Amino acid sequence: QVLLVESGGGLVQAGDSLRLSCAVSGGTFSIYTMGWFRQAPGKEREFVAAIRRSGGSTYYADSVKGRFTISRDNTKNTVYLQMNSLKPEDTAVYYCAANIGMGVSPSHMDYWGKGTLVTVSS
Repeated sequence: QVLLVESGGGLVQAGDSLRLSCAVSGGTFSIYTMGWFRQAPGKEREFVAAIRRSGGSTYYADSVKGRFTISRDNTKNTVYLQMNSLKPEDTAVYYCAANIGMGVSPSHMDYWGKGTLVTVSS
């Protein structure tokens, strides 16, 4: 069974930074495309960022491009999301997900974590 556990969420002020981590166990981390998604109250889950198996290719939603950075450490079975210049509209539950294939949309993901809450106050 593949288990994903997110950490690093919290309450911050606009302009602050946070780093989310997602530890993966029970599978072969290095073969997964990893993604971060978020869901704000009353809204659908949306794509934030994704990174390919080797870490050589990354993808971002336009709303976070230039502020967020996704990275992975295949020796630690962990994917990270560095979030800088946070805005109130970034407030959401952030989910980590893994895909054995190449897709980066929510429907492509095979495994999901339970999420970590990020709240950005103005």
